[in-house]
Amino acid sequence: MASRKLTFTLPQELAAEFLHRVPASLRSHYVATAIADRLRERELELVRACEVANNSADVADIERSFDALADASDAVQEPW
Repeated sequence: MASRKLTFTLPQELAAEFLHRVPASLRSHYVATAIADRLRERELELVRACEVANNSADVADIERSFDALADASDAVQEPW
């Protein structure tokens, strides 16, 4: 897998703990794994939020209200 070098700024205490606890040879892997894990968590949070919104009666009512505003002259095609 291709790699890219990045520079980050961390709070002093976090940086010191990271340097103390994670061996130099494992630091890049550790950071990559932590970032990948957090990105997966955020994706799951977004999916859950979408599922909640899609199953919400309040959201369905709002959508129906907007749909009622549309008429035949609204020829805008939604790309989705």
